Amino acid sequence: MLNATFTAPDLDTFSQLDRLGLTVTGQLIEPHRSVLECRVLEPDNWCHGCGQQGVSRGTVIRRLAHVPLGWRPTTLQVRVRRYRCPDCRSVWRQDTSTAAEPRAVLSRHAALWALKGVVIDRLSVARIATGLAVAWNTANDAILATGQQLLINDPTRLDGVRVIGVDEYVWSHTRRGSKYVTVIIVIRPGNNGDSEATERTSLSCPKRSIPSSFVNEQCAWSATLSKPTLVPAAASSAASVTSSA
Repeated sequence: MLNATFTAPDLDTFSQLDRLGLTVTGQLIEPHRSVLECRVLEPDNWCHGCGQQGVSRGTVIRRLAHVPLGWRPTTLQVRVRRYRCPDCRSVWRQDTSTAAEPRAVLSRHAALWALKGVVIDRLSVARIATGLAVAWNTANDAILATGQQLLINDPTRLDGVRVIGVDEYVWSHTRRGSKYVTVIIVIRPGNNGDSEATERTSLSCPKRSIPSSFVNEQCAWSATLSKPTLVPAAASSAASVTSSA
């Protein structure tokens, strides 16, 4: 870049915390993790009930897993200020909904990073959980919730779909019964007219039969296709490889 324009270094912008309504006040860098101490930008010091200005009553710590920086799991240690109304005696905390969902362990950027890692980069949930330094169930719940919000609830996400591949396999054998996963592979036309698999959805089923709610959803999907074709997943994947070759 010949005529680059540089600005002053800003950790808030680099770590995208300014978009979460946070600012960095300190850092702790260790060989295997990074911790960023943050505070909420908006004071939120007016009573939500009577409108009287509240009185500060100390702070509490909320910890959020953030996007890994420098190949280290990164944790946000957010100091959230507490307030008390002198009139109605109500107590509240600063609003952190911009940074994360209520009771969430991952920041909004971390949840989006995890979803992209699974959908685009084909990373496993275990790898995502390791990168965020959270439990497997925590990462999986965040991925499912973010995917539901950004992908499943998008009415235009199946535009251009011609083929849906379906496959089912056993992923766990136990004395209490086997567990099955149903894989849905969506084939979209590529830029040059070739087919390419761009989306894969897994559904864990306790039995071989797919839940009726999921079947109804697939019927709704098929109704949106101009010429829907249902083929086994293996065949659809092979068709994708052949066309791309």
